[in-house]
Amino acid sequence: MNILVAGAAGVIGRRLLPLLAKDGHNVVGTTRQASKSSLIEELGASPVVVDVFDREELHRVVRATQPDVIIHQLTDLGDRDFVANGRIRRVGTRNLVDAARAVGVRRMIAQSIAWAYAPGEGPADESVPLDVESPLSRRGLVESIQALEQAVLEMEHGIVLRYGLFYGPGTWYAPDGFIAEQVRHGESIANEGVTSFVHIDDAARATLEALVWPAGIVNIVDDEPASGSCWLPVYAAALNTPAPPVDSTRPPFARGALNTKARQRLNWQPIYPSWRDGFAK
Repeated sequence: MNILVAGAAGVIGRRLLPLLAKDGHNVVGTTRQASKSSLIEELGASPVVVDVFDREELHRVVRATQPDVIIHQLTDLGDRDFVANGRIRRVGTRNLVDAARAVGVRRMIAQSIAWAYAPGEGPADESVPLDVESPLSRRGLVESIQALEQAVLEMEHGIVLRYGLFYGPGTWYAPDGFIAEQVRHGESIANEGVTSFVHIDDAARATLEALVWPAGIVNIVDDEPASGSCWLPVYAAALNTPAPPVDSTRPPFARGALNTKARQRLNWQPIYPSWRDGFAK
């Protein structure tokens, strides 16, 4: 296939590009920073520098590339700027979908998240609605996810992958990552909110496999949703740092997610079925 990976130098892109190349695909990877072009080339793709907010140039790139599928991995979290990341999801996705449809691209696979579900009991499957009535502090996140997903699902064959929290090399949970530093400095509290994780390599492999999946929404999470009081001490131990303090509160939206659809209907099998295995690697 001819594949265009938008956001190819991001945390997923860096693990995904070699998988696509090994599978024999012809891959073009976009970046906003010319300095990352050599990295993209080293990972097995042809680099193209383009800003997703430049609609005219983006249309030109998609038209010139003529991809069979676009993989949308665009984020803007290098500086933990959640406002900028929300704009990428809303405006950037809109521009990318419009460019794809303008030249007849039928298939798009896009990065979403598995922690925007409405509150409820137990982990959420894909039938649970997004938390569109969330408090103002959370609403911007949910609305940006809703905008991204609605745009992608306009495609003739749109696939939305709702990833769990990434951990592994290059992520915030890596030993040199932002969350690891918070834990080392005693800035994290283990509450009863439930999280679903996914190792970055499992997320990348699911994205590769999604090239032949049916359209729709799929949770890409591991097998063990867990409360902070459960997983944070294990994570701290992997970092050789003391366990964080425990708080008995549980945010109502922190419920985790189920991977039943990916596991049973799509035959996705994670390398790390539990964060218990992955944290130690």
